[in-house]
Amino acid sequence: MSQVKKAVITDAGFASRYLPITKTIPKAMLPLGNRPIMQLVVEECVEAGIEEIVIVATAEGKPIYEDYFNNSVNRIRKQLASQGKQDRYESVQQVLDFPKITVITQDPALPYGNGSPIASSRKFLTKEDAFLVLYSDDVIFGSSDAKALIESYQKHPNAKAIIMAQEVPPEKVDKYGIISFRDEKKRLLGNIVEKPKIGKAPSCLASYGRYLLTPAVFDYLNAKNTGLDDELWTVDAITKIAQNDEVIVEKTRGHWMTTGDPENYFIAHLNYVLKREKYKQQVIDYFNEYQKEGQTKKK
Repeated sequence: MSQVKKAVITDAGFASRYLPITKTIPKAMLPLGNRPIMQLVVEECVEAGIEEIVIVATAEGKPIYEDYFNNSVNRIRKQLASQGKQDRYESVQQVLDFPKITVITQDPALPYGNGSPIASSRKFLTKEDAFLVLYSDDVIFGSSDAKALIESYQKHPNAKAIIMAQEVPPEKVDKYGIISFRDEKKRLLGNIVEKPKIGKAPSCLASYGRYLLTPAVFDYLNAKNTGLDDELWTVDAITKIAQNDEVIVEKTRGHWMTTGDPENYFIAHLNYVLKREKYKQQVIDYFNEYQKEGQTKKK
């Protein structure tokens, strides 16, 4: 059975909702705890056994990612060693020990859209039977979607694509791309309905940026196949594949959260701190005290 060895992680957009900070720092370099979002996505790939990762960045972001994943900061290491604080360098060494990471920029000849970073990675992927695509906007807590996608592909080797989805409340389906099944029992995708009206959604399963794709996707991810707003959309390519071939829908075993805008980023960051950081109790205590102060002022 063929193995899935490569993954593409995308962070090639303008991130205009985060300006002014994203004029200098790529959005996926914003922190969750003391790690950037991008590192959590890379760690998800590592857990799945991925051997090579392609990060698609902006021209401004490319040198920042190259530095982060390759710079050993020896001066800091030596200084920590002289102070007897070598343990603080362990987190840096973890980054340096990641599998091969290649950083590229999006092909400027391609139109804007979330499918263009994948199309820009084509030369790295055409010899693969299948590969992963992860949007760095999306973080998964409690499980590795990357691993789940690969496990599903081992069970469904004839699938041309596999996508992850998460149940959302019925009153919030109008905020997401919602799964419509061709065969729900076999979990075969029909199409993805973008932001359906409440009460009209074909399911409560929301699609997000975790995919296993095959080179078949490149038949559709090209400049001739733009969609809404003249952009190149990954979902459009996947739904076209689903018209003639098997696209499997898998339900996440973890908890998907988006960092695509400042409000949701803050919620994801708070969730990360409360689940993984040693100082989580101090944060809880602070919020409890903050609420008490607010109630006192109201009186």
